[in-house]
Amino acid sequence: MDQDARNERLAAWRMALGGLILGTLGVFLLESGSDPASAAWFRCAFGLLALTLWAWAARRAPLWRLPAGTAVRVVVAAALVVLSWVVFFAAIQRLSVGLATVVFHVQPLCLMLAGAWWLGEPLPRARIAAALLALLGLSLATGLVGGAGAVVSMLGVGLCLVAVVGQTVVGVLLRARTPVPPLALAWWQCAVGALALWPWVLVAGWPAWGPAWGWLAALGVVHTGLAYVLIYGGMARLSTSRTALLQFVYPGATLVCDALVYGRWLAPGQWLGVGLMGLALWWGARPPRSAVARVAAPRVG
Repeated sequence: MDQDARNERLAAWRMALGGLILGTLGVFLLESGSDPASAAWFRCAFGLLALTLWAWAARRAPLWRLPAGTAVRVVVAAALVVLSWVVFFAAIQRLSVGLATVVFHVQPLCLMLAGAWWLGEPLPRARIAAALLALLGLSLATGLVGGAGAVVSMLGVGLCLVAVVGQTVVGVLLRARTPVPPLALAWWQCAVGALALWPWVLVAGWPAWGPAWGWLAALGVVHTGLAYVLIYGGMARLSTSRTALLQFVYPGATLVCDALVYGRWLAPGQWLGVGLMGLALWWGARPPRSAVARVAAPRVG
């Protein structure tokens, strides 16, 4: 095996490990017993600390340095991402960890459609078919079609879709002009979120000292600092199609974790929907033969 092949395999393993780590995020959120906004603040605060220390230890350029002319876009995008985190955390508490994550992962196809609409990017027929397949899969996964046998919170689904819209707008903002390094964007997301949500924490109060602090700190150190370094480091060395396939490790791991920890097993029809969504994400992310593959805009879970 040559060096390039070894590097690609290592990148794939890094990205898969990052997805497995993110798959446990919902358990940490629920076990903390925190409200969505407070949990998002802890994720931002500890994530900011972890990313800053990692950049210093790795002797990387300061993550707060941005390409010229991108500051306003990055701050707006960061605010939208933090809002999406709060809404997504609220959806998890009303829906389920696994199902909320599956619904949220329709976002890459929404970004593809938004790019065609707002940015004039090409939209091959295969990608239109992939979007339709993903919608069918989403309908099956949520139980809207096929009678899943379990009551699904439509409010939870709606909150997930609000988070999807926010992340889609972020993707359009970041694809429109000068690209921003993913870890720099993650640093700014944490910085803006820690500042914006600070008043909420002061009003809501601090959690009681004990296990809750450990669960919340892990949301920032493990599920933001460590997971993002692994995922973005892997994405930089892989093709777009392989990246899209590996991104489905996250919702897949979440479903397994949700079932093992909380006993929330999906009905057969819902599993079929999850499979169709995974197929659609892989299919829709394959670059056209006549075009150079674009690097997917970072998505934050």
